[in-house]
Amino acid sequence: MTGTTDTGTSATLDFNLDAKVFDMVSSSASVVDADAPTRFVYHETHGVLWGEYVGDTVSVGRFCGVRTGERIDISFVHRNRAGDLTTRGEASSIISRAEDGSFILTEDFVGPDGQAHVSVCREIAAA
Repeated sequence: MTGTTDTGTSATLDFNLDAKVFDMVSSSASVVDADAPTRFVYHETHGVLWGEYVGDTVSVGRFCGVRTGERIDISFVHRNRAGDLTTRGEASSIISRAEDGSFILTEDFVGPDGQAHVSVCREIAAA
């Protein structure tokens, strides 16, 4: 097995994204359908993240990565509603909190168009 080992303190922080559900609220890569936005379900154990997403522009998507403090780094694959496949996608997010205490993820990624984009997702109550 190859890779790097990070002995950071992610597991000791006072929050965890396990079983958290987020809806996309904005994206510079596409128009977000407020009635059926892309929904992300996160799982986390000791700073390791994985999950799935589906919604207005994505028919099926999967991601995995790590959380170090308030930063998330993931790799993803998905098939969009037009049938196009995105592989080897990468994104980084910063976690913050809204006034009501819910989590907000502000994500930077490069879209299929080759351009840098930003999306924002907000935690919702578990479905």
